[in-house]
Amino acid sequence: MDLRKWAVIACDQYTSEPEYWHRVAQEVGDAPSTLQLIFPEVYLESADASARVVRIQQAMRRYLADGVFVEHAGPVYVERTVDGRVRRGLMLELDLEHYDFSEGSTSLIRPTEGTMVARLAPRIEVRRGAELELPHILVLIDDPACTVIEPIAAARAAAAPLYETELMLGGGSVAGYAVDATLAERALQALSDLARPQAFAQRYGVSAETPPMLFAVGDGNHSLATAKAIWQQAKATVGAEHPSRYALVEVENIHDPALHFAPIHRLLFGVRSDVRAALSEAFGDRLTCTDVANAAAMRERVRALRAQAAGAAWAHPCAGLIGPGARFSVIEIADPPSALAVGTLQPFIDRFIERGGAVQIDYVHGDDVLERLAQQGDSAGFYLGTVGKGELLRRVVREGPLPRKTFSMGEAHEKRYYVEARHIR
Repeated sequence: MDLRKWAVIACDQYTSEPEYWHRVAQEVGDAPSTLQLIFPEVYLESADASARVVRIQQAMRRYLADGVFVEHAGPVYVERTVDGRVRRGLMLELDLEHYDFSEGSTSLIRPTEGTMVARLAPRIEVRRGAELELPHILVLIDDPACTVIEPIAAARAAAAPLYETELMLGGGSVAGYAVDATLAERALQALSDLARPQAFAQRYGVSAETPPMLFAVGDGNHSLATAKAIWQQAKATVGAEHPSRYALVEVENIHDPALHFAPIHRLLFGVRSDVRAALSEAFGDRLTCTDVANAAAMRERVRALRAQAAGAAWAHPCAGLIGPGARFSVIEIADPPSALAVGTLQPFIDRFIERGGAVQIDYVHGDDVLERLAQQGDSAGFYLGTVGKGELLRRVVREGPLPRKTFSMGEAHEKRYYVEARHIR
């Protein structure tokens, strides 16, 4: 089987770029591919959405009957090479009984961002009748001493290879290796040590009574929330050890130097009202909105303001505003409700759409993509920064989940590609 055609990127990427998914379909052709087993969210509003769900579930059964998959038991060590960096991860099954995606979650597995419950419905439809799950979920651990994944990486030369392939459309490459029983046991013990209440309290400067967080869902929270919703519905009838109690994820150490965070911008379609006037009405004298010559000047000014505020006791959230058309502005808001720009601007954007100021919002990766799409027609875009790696988990522990779509673990082309699958029925 051609693994390059088999592996496609996470379904929630390139949602404003249908041309990307057309290219994927052309690359795949009639070959076996995870493209047939997922629902790219760019097509969620399509007329054939229900039929697409049926086709996905039929394809799962067909691939299982045709012997497409090779079975493997135990953890898988993963190396993802992209843009000259190698990220290291460990494929594990997480127990959904220890996951709570509510805003006040104190569970061992927690979301890093708010969950949009409305986004779960189409995912639930796919998973409810599915034979398999295909993971694009990336879960973070805070392991500064590198005790969990890194010892496995150091022994990789002796590990049995399971797969290796280039990834289509700029995704780099990925390889997976079996983890022997001794290393797997040591990794599980290291995870247990990270979850000890005393170690957790010392790591985050909280009281010893604070419930520990071991796993923080960095990417794919809505997929994990979908798995949780299905398990909650099914567990009374299927028994405590049913496969749907667990979810397959890739665990990564937030201290991996190859892991970097990228911003997620906001793109508005069908803008009908003056965005800048609405900002002025919402924030009054606290708003400073300065037009600049071009996108490069906007980016430079926003980054300078963020650097100036870094480490300061105060911080005025700042962002860029593009469009409609070729207009570029820098926004600053004094006395903000949130220290994060996204926490201040997302409620404004939600109200702006509710009041008919725009028709729809999308969450966009990549400065160039935002700049190109925000200048087209009646669109507008908010250019945002992101939370730093060093502060993310501390914020989650102390304050709870961040506003939805606050950060991204890499740019769009660095997202997880589907390779593995797991029985859930």
